[in-house]
This record gives sequence, structure tokens and C-alpha cells, in this order.
Amino acid sequence: MTNSSTVQNQRDFFNSNITKNLDFRLKQLSILNDAIRKNEKALSEAIFKDFKKSKYTTFVSELSLIYSEISFAKKNLRKWARAKKVKTNPLNFPAKSSIIPEPLGVSLIISAWNYPFMLSFSPVVSAIAAGCAIVLKPSEISSNSSSAIAKIIRENFDEKYFSVIEGGADESQELLSQKFDKIFFIGSKRVGKIVYEAAAKKLTPVTLELGGKSPTFVTENCNLDICVKRLVWAKYINAGQTCIAPDYVLIHKSIKNDFLNRLKSEIEDSKFSIEKGNYVQIVNEKNMQRLIALLEEGKVFFGGHYDMESRWIEPTIMSDISFTDSVMQEEIFGPILPVIEYENLDEIISQVKKLPKALACYIFSSDKKEQKTILSELSFGGGCINDAIMHISNNNLPFGGVGESGFGAYRGQAGFKAFSHFKSILSKPTFFELPFKYFFPKS
Repeated sequence: MTNSSTVQNQRDFFNSNITKNLDFRLKQLSILNDAIRKNEKALSEAIFKDFKKSKYTTFVSELSLIYSEISFAKKNLRKWARAKKVKTNPLNFPAKSSIIPEPLGVSLIISAWNYPFMLSFSPVVSAIAAGCAIVLKPSEISSNSSSAIAKIIRENFDEKYFSVIEGGADESQELLSQKFDKIFFIGSKRVGKIVYEAAAKKLTPVTLELGGKSPTFVTENCNLDICVKRLVWAKYINAGQTCIAPDYVLIHKSIKNDFLNRLKSEIEDSKFSIEKGNYVQIVNEKNMQRLIALLEEGKVFFGGHYDMESRWIEPTIMSDISFTDSVMQEEIFGPILPVIEYENLDEIISQVKKLPKALACYIFSSDKKEQKTILSELSFGGGCINDAIMHISNNNLPFGGVGESGFGAYRGQAGFKAFSHFKSILSKPTFFELPFKYFFPKS
């Protein structure tokens, strides 16, 4: 079956209005939940082949988030889908006004490789809840995970409603040449521009999650023990291959040495290893080579060892870094943490503001004034105060970027909105009419 016929079948199915039924949507969410649970072993085996990721880490960082999102959507769907009454202005008296959610239609979801299950099924949950028909294109980079995802979808869903297309850039390009009612993309800025350009030709609404260099502020007023513990976990989970990983640290000069030593000790105590199950390999040789090139001689404070054959890079800290160093020119997406020293908070904020807007920002400080200053000065997708990456676990918080880190949001109600259109309706009775509406002054 060609991609064009797949999309047409999806459109025919959507136009039958079956997906608009709330009971149908709730049933599909239950089917997805049960299908993932029945295939947990197969999913874990597939992701182990791609990343050497442990079963436990797969459950915690991917599957548990999907289960949570499905449960949240099922609990709230009827409320989200309800028509909302709003006030009517005096000019239209007497009348009633309302906003009615409706599904956008046939949706294309192109997901990323770094968390292949969570980043595929999370937007799928939103699309199902909104009442859309779905075409999913998993990333070919995590090929074993892509195959496992495709198997689950093909065995549990009518392909006219929810289909999956595997393949690489050629398949993505061919899909982008089709007319969709919504395109949702997670990936790099470079590919995001291609997706956006293709969507613009057909005036298709788009949600883009593109990542970026997410800063972490560590001020002299932080709880250093908690900061280091949470930061090390957030940076090195999935070997740093996380779109909202702390990309670099801005550390106050007065605590820099203490911070670096504690960071080193925490990494050593964590004993990151694939064998222990708390670490993974880099996804492919291309990304290995890119990361190795960032390890500038003389600036590695700790770590820096790697093995090309096993695609393993040791958790690494780089110190005495400036904004002009090569490690600061692109998103790292690996287990390398550059540390930049600062003395004046306002001055370092000014430096960060010169960079593209980030997908995330993290603030480790107990000083409310410092927190407020950073939050008000910097624009970024989302983040945490005194923690890192955990904001993605709260279904009540919209997740998405701003500027070059993307636009639009998903998860929870934000995901429902991303795949919905909201119709504005004014309803007027016929028993009464205001005469001045038809009055025109004589010339």
C-alpha cells in the first residue's frame, strides 16, 4: 500500500465520524494501554538491542510515563471534550456563546529515537484523545524499537484508523508530500525546518519539539548536596541522550571547585555502567564520532574515556569552558557536561540570552529573588527549580519549546488541544431582534 492510499484510507475513516465518539476514543486508549502491557518484554528486549538499556530503566523513563498519560487522558477526556459556555457581549443579546472542541483530522506523527516508545506513544495518546486518525512514523535510527512499535500497532489497531510507516528519510519525505490535517514532529532543528517547510506548502498546522542547549544555573545560594545528586542523575540518564538534559552548567565562582569535586564524587558513587543497568550506549557510530570531537584536550576535568566498538562514553565533566568553545556550539545530546564559571548573575543571564531559546532551563538556588530574576529574564520551553527534567513527569504541565527549540505543546490537556480545533459558536433565538442592527444613516 502506498503512503497516498494510506492517508486516503485514514481520511475516509475519519470522515465516517467514528473517531469523534468519546466511547470509541476511550476504548482505543484502553487498547493501547493493554497492548503495551502485554508487550513489555518485547519492548524491553528491542530497546536493549538499540541502547543496551535495562528493563528497569525502560520502564521508569518510558513505559511508566505512557501509562500515566493514558490514565490521565481517560480520566479527563469527557471534561476536555465538553463544549464550554462563554459570556456573550451585549451587542448580541439575547444569545448564547460556546466553544466546541473537534478533532483536526488525519494526523502525522514523526517521533525521535532517543526515547522511542515514550516519544512515539505520548503524542499518539493525545491524538487518540482528540479524536484524530493517526499515521505514526517512528525513527529508523532505533530500528529494533521501531519494529516493536510497528508490530504492536499492526496487531491491535485498524490500519484505516491508526497506521505505522517504517523507514528512513525517503519515507518521511514521501509522507510529508501528502496532505495531513496536523503534523507533529520531534527531532533535530535541521529536520524540523524541512518538516515545517513541507507543512507550510499545504498550510498544515504543526507542533515541533526540537531541543536545544538547556542551561543549568547553580548559584552560591543552592543546596549543593541536593543539587549535585539531582543534576548527575538528570544529565547521565540515557547517557545524556535526552532532549531536556542539562546541557551545560553555569556555576558561581565561589563554589565552583567544591561543585566540581562533589560532581566527580557523585558520578563515581553512582557507578554508571551498562552492566549495572543505570547507563546506556550511544545510539550509533555517527553520534559517537560527533561526541568524541567535543572532548577538547586539556578541558576534561573528569572522565573522557570511551570505547568506539561498544559505543560507550564515560560520564564526563568539562571545566574552564567559554561560550566560544566547540562544545557550546551545538546541543550535546550525550554524557558530556561543560561547566562555565560566572561571578555576576545578571551578566551571565545576558550571555545566555544571546543564544537561541532553549527547550528547558534549570535553576538550583534557594534564593527567591534569584529564581524570579532568571525566570523573568529568560525565555525557554519549561524547566525546574532545584531539580532537572522532572517537569516532564507532570501531566498537568504542558511540554514544548519556544523559538528555535520548537513551538506548540503536548502532554495532558495540552496534547488534546494540540490535535484539536476549537469552534466558536454564537447561538441566537428568533423571537427577538434588535432593530438598530439594520439602521443605516441617510447620506
